Amino acid sequence: MSEAQPIPATTRRTLLCGAAAVLAGGGALAVSGCGSTGSGGSAEAAAGPVEVGPASEVPVGGGKVFREKKIVVTQPTEGQYKAFSAKCTHAGCIVDQVKNNEILCPCHGSRFSITDGSVQGTGPAPSPLPSYQVAVEGGTLKVTQA
Repeated sequence: MSEAQPIPATTRRTLLCGAAAVLAGGGALAVSGCGSTGSGGSAEAAAGPVEVGPASEVPVGGGKVFREKKIVVTQPTEGQYKAFSAKCTHAGCIVDQVKNNEILCPCHGSRFSITDGSVQGTGPAPSPLPSYQVAVEGGTLKVTQA
C-alpha cells in the first residue's frame, strides 16, 4: 500500500489570487449582458425606420414604452409624437412607464420629460434620453435613430 501524499498548505496569496480571478470572470460575464451587438429589433441598431406599433396606442399627454424595441413614444399634445431611447442614461435599465408627463425608470427613480427627454428632478440619470425621429404612416409609428 502506498503512503498518502501530504496536501500542500494553501497560502493567503494563492487564495486571494484565486478569488480575484473568480470575481474578475464573474464581472466580465455580468457586463457582457449590458450591451448588445446584434440588432435585437431596437432603433439603436437599425439603419432605417423601425415600425414600433399603432399610433392609437399612444395617449395624448402620455406615452407608451415599446420594450421589445427599446423605444418610448410620447404624445405631449394631440398629433405631436416624440420618440426616445427607452434605455435610461444612468444605468442602462429600460424605462417601464409613462405617467404624469414623465417617463419613469424603475431601477433608481430617474424621471424624464415626455416633451424633450430631459432629466426631471435630481436624477440620478446624468443626461436626457436620446431622441429619435418619429413619423406616423398609415396609423403606424415609424422611428428612425436621429
